[in-house]
Amino acid sequence: MDFNLSAKSKEYTERLKAFMKKHVFPFEKELILYNKKNNADGNWTQWTEHPKLSELKTLAKEESLWNLFLPDNKIGQGLSVLEYAPLAEEMGRVYNAAEIFNCNAPDTGNMEVLYHFGSEEQKSKWLQPMLSGEIKSVFCMTEPEVASSDATNIQTSIEEDGDEIVINGKKWWSTGLGHPDAKLAIVLGKTDKFQEKHKQHSMVLVPLDTPGVEIIRMQNTFGAYDPPAGHGEIHFKEVRVSKKNLIMGFGAGFAIAQGRLGPGRIHHSMRCIGAAERALELAIIRSGTRHAFGKPLAKLGGNSERFAKARIAIDQARLLTHYAAWKIDHEGVKNSMTEISAIKVVAPNVLQEVTDMAMQIHGGAGLSDDFPLSSFFAQARALRLADGPDEVHMRMISRLEFKKYLT
Repeated sequence: MDFNLSAKSKEYTERLKAFMKKHVFPFEKELILYNKKNNADGNWTQWTEHPKLSELKTLAKEESLWNLFLPDNKIGQGLSVLEYAPLAEEMGRVYNAAEIFNCNAPDTGNMEVLYHFGSEEQKSKWLQPMLSGEIKSVFCMTEPEVASSDATNIQTSIEEDGDEIVINGKKWWSTGLGHPDAKLAIVLGKTDKFQEKHKQHSMVLVPLDTPGVEIIRMQNTFGAYDPPAGHGEIHFKEVRVSKKNLIMGFGAGFAIAQGRLGPGRIHHSMRCIGAAERALELAIIRSGTRHAFGKPLAKLGGNSERFAKARIAIDQARLLTHYAAWKIDHEGVKNSMTEISAIKVVAPNVLQEVTDMAMQIHGGAGLSDDFPLSSFFAQARALRLADGPDEVHMRMISRLEFKKYLT
């Protein structure tokens, strides 16, 4: 195996770094403050995007730094999962910077679902507007009334009725639901409780303006609503859509989910690594420019050893994630489940630990919006639950290890 970056990946990485340095880093604090000031409460109907974001998105398109995650030369940039990994890392250095390049979740995962599994009609109607950035999307899986960490518990019903599909159920923590451009939800629900448990569920496309779709509220994380995308609770009451909105077929929900989540977990993990690098950088700079008790902070309280441990942890996480990306490229998602689960545990935990250390170095400032550390910490803690809790992934790893030696 070879983790060396291809010439194409290196070229894109350098161009992305230049774009970030020129346009994104100088804009970082302004964007954070705008979202906090103008979208401070849970009233998503009034949320707006910073006007400059559309300008940056246009620039990113013009510089071919758009849809970088898709391995297709026609509608993406033709980068493999491994080739895209360092780009995701660079975007991760600024909270939610991936939005500028149309590489943010859940849109990336939803676009991958439509790209790999959607019909030509579904691609034309929904994928193309998402690729161009005209609309945003939501993925509705988690439910308030069951332990959704076991996805077989999902209770939302997706039932066939002639040429239509009827959806009933409640979802929450649906990321992107508050965005003013959110138009589409991909909903996972149960279609046949008598089938084998991994063939009971299906995915269906539901426009958010369909009668019976009701956005109940936005949910905050550590007191913040993460605007203007947000995470919300949404109910489906006798929602009817055409059978043409079914993705792949009845019972294909889990197969689609595995294909969706594999590359997406690489993206999340690499953004975590980028954020951890930024947190370590800020901590070292702070420790070298602040003095206490007659010494730089770097010389106090074992801080230099903490920096060393952070460097080791970040590099280990990066190598493991690159290996998982390489394996997906060469052997597919199905044969990379151990590695995908491992990085989903490792990367957010590394980010949480490094950010916690950096916040301590910064003192009170580390808890404020003067630095991006509090956003990174919330990101890390949330990701230890999103796309499956740590415990679920460790259970998967353990089960696969047992299969090697015990039958």
